[in-house]
Amino acid sequence: MKPSAILLADGTVIPAESIGYDSITPGEIVFNTSMTGYQEIMTDPSYNKQIVTFTNPHIGNTGINVDDYESSHNGCSGIIIRNYPTKESSWRSDNNFLEFLKDKLISAVCSVDTRYLTSLLRDKGSINGCIVPDIKKLDRAKDLLSEFPGLNGLDLAKNVTVKDQYIWNEEHMI
Repeated sequence: MKPSAILLADGTVIPAESIGYDSITPGEIVFNTSMTGYQEIMTDPSYNKQIVTFTNPHIGNTGINVDDYESSHNGCSGIIIRNYPTKESSWRSDNNFLEFLKDKLISAVCSVDTRYLTSLLRDKGSINGCIVPDIKKLDRAKDLLSEFPGLNGLDLAKNVTVKDQYIWNEEHMI
């Protein structure tokens, strides 16, 4: 883990620690209050170009299971969590949570007061923001965030739709 931050469009900087894919990632910051299903949320195409703030403090504790993917595409661009996931424990887990983040190019930060961030989002609505995995790159992140158009008017279905038809069956789940 290294010192990182979340940069909001209004200039607010929230301290964090980087644990995911090492890339400055702009997106629309939203929150999710589910107590389970973090993997399904991260692979759900409806979260395209969004950075999901999880309000449940125990994200990553059951690892990753390929059978629980919602899509072969990444859903979200990044995640924000409270606690660092130290060890997953589930008989169904076939992948490490932190490795999954890196393999799927999902930026992630932890050690964030997600209650505070969620209350901001509740009061102001979704906010454009940026995960900044290296605090020294805040200026670059400001530039990238200013170039981020937001989600209004985007054809997001084009980003998450498969290129070729395929026949689905239970033997060939994602």
